[in-house]
Amino acid sequence: MTIAQTMQAAFIHKTGGIEEICVGELPVPHPGPTDVLVRMEASEVNFVDLFVRSGAYRTHTPFPFVIGRDLVGIVVEVGPGVEQFSPGDRVWCNSLGHDGRQGAWAEYAVVPDDRLYLLPTGVDTKQAAAVLHAAATAYIGLVREAKLTAGETIFVEGSGGAVGSAVVQLATAMGVRVIASASGKDSEWCQTCGAEKVFDYRREDLYEQVRAAAPRGINVWWDTSGRNDFTHCLPLLAPGGRAIVMSGLRGSDPVLPVGSLYTREITLQGFAISNATVVDLAAAAATINRLLAAGRLKARVGATYQLADAAKAQADMETHKVCGRIVVTP
Repeated sequence: MTIAQTMQAAFIHKTGGIEEICVGELPVPHPGPTDVLVRMEASEVNFVDLFVRSGAYRTHTPFPFVIGRDLVGIVVEVGPGVEQFSPGDRVWCNSLGHDGRQGAWAEYAVVPDDRLYLLPTGVDTKQAAAVLHAAATAYIGLVREAKLTAGETIFVEGSGGAVGSAVVQLATAMGVRVIASASGKDSEWCQTCGAEKVFDYRREDLYEQVRAAAPRGINVWWDTSGRNDFTHCLPLLAPGGRAIVMSGLRGSDPVLPVGSLYTREITLQGFAISNATVVDLAAAAATINRLLAAGRLKARVGATYQLADAAKAQADMETHKVCGRIVVTP
């Protein structure tokens, strides 16, 4: 196929507020020897996209910098050193827009071949785009960090959100008992994802309810909401339990009760998927593809915006205006 010389893209010339997002023409990038040029069909909005755009998450952003992390699309050109992909392949990536890699919110994107994966046949493009980043985060947190095993119990706070519901789904697929908290309107969704019990996070007796549901203690606590209430939650963990920290970049300054931490041999493990190695991401991709192909990994798509509405898409994510994932298409 003939590839145009220019493309529509959403990009920034400097980090800052929503007003820094521009939508216009940029040259179509050329793949290097081990790169793949992909025509974007769908992406989504993640909170990390907002942090990179604003400068809250410091990373190399060569300007003009195309924003956006995830991509589902069609291969149109491969570098001479690429053997595993061919033009026409449906593929996905969830690690663009970071560490100098240009982002996904453009008609075309260059992806290193070791960060690109085939999309299983029959998987819906928007559904895939909506779940990729959250599912990879869930996998790395559960497998690499928490070392979760079948038969254990996990308490997921904020399970109605993208990462929270992905954690519930992957933990359930691993044979783990899931207790969760969410808003009342998200309770049914979380149960659909596999949570055995879902408690309203507004309840004053929330943690007493969790203790009653797991009297021997939980093995893993994962708070995706960013509240990170260590004072109440560390005592809920069984000896040798693990607390996963991956949210709260802004506005979170929790108290850490060190007594509960060391006397119960609890480990506090923080991670960011942006730092994941290509080996980590490939392992996550294998599980994600298996679950996508089996129809066992899903997301709620709340709205779909085009590239022209990139600023609105990020603004609506920032203000929690949309219930469900925000998908972006060309």
